[in-house]
Formats: sequence, C-alpha cells, structure tokens
Amino acid sequence: MKKLLAALVLATGPAFAEDVVTYDTDQSFDDVSFGLENAIIDAGLVIDHVSHTGEMLERTRGDVGSDVVIFDVADIYSFCSAKLSREVMEADPMNVMFCPYDIFIMVRHDKPDVTTIGFRAYPEGEMQKIQELLDGLARAAIGLD
Repeated sequence: MKKLLAALVLATGPAFAEDVVTYDTDQSFDDVSFGLENAIIDAGLVIDHVSHTGEMLERTRGDVGSDVVIFDVADIYSFCSAKLSREVMEADPMNVMFCPYDIFIMVRHDKPDVTTIGFRAYPEGEMQKIQELLDGLARAAIGLD
C-alpha cells in the first residue's frame, strides 16, 4: 500500500491569507497529476487550463533577481462544473469570483520526497458544495476515495 502522509491543514496567517486544504503523499508528482486528471474527467468535468507555475517561477527567477528555488515542480489545474456553478451562483451571484475552481499539485524544493495536492478552502454556505467537490477530487487523485 502506498504510504500517505495525509494532512488537512487550515493555514493561518495575515488577514488576507486564505485557508487551504492540503494532502501530502510520497507518490510522485506525475502519479498525482495523472490521478487528478483522471478524477476530474471521471467526474464529467473538463480541464480548462493547467498553469505550470513552478516552471514559470524557475524560468523567471534570475530575471527578478532571485536565487531561491521554491518548487521542483508545481502545476495548478483549473476547471468548472456547470451544474454546481449554476447552483452556487443562483444562491449568490457574487460566487462568480470563485470560478474557475483550482487544485494545485506541488513538490517543494526543500521537501523533494513529498508531493502536496490541495485547494483553497471556501466560505460557509453554498460554496461548501464546491469545497466537497474539490476535496473528493484531491482525495481520489491520491487514492483516498
């Protein structure tokens, strides 16, 4: 059985910091990415975009005068659910600010043996439907479903 370092984290910090839900695993980045892609597709959703944030930060590191390597790899998957988006936006049109929904996968440079998958936590109320969706997808990606 694959070793899992599962952790549910509610990050604390300055008032502008958002809460985040993360799961850590010793599975490879590629395995977790493959698992997430399959989980999204299996849920009947379409990946709108994959942002290769880690590559961008590494590519521009020297240009901005930094010598700090943050990630070995980090991607953000963006997608939406027409059904759930309609539900949460009919309840409150301002919920549009949360769409599309994102799940990130990263391997921090200082923790090369840990792959982290996660997403921002959403406010109480209707947006908990989206949080449940994202949690299910993240958990499925690493075999916790």
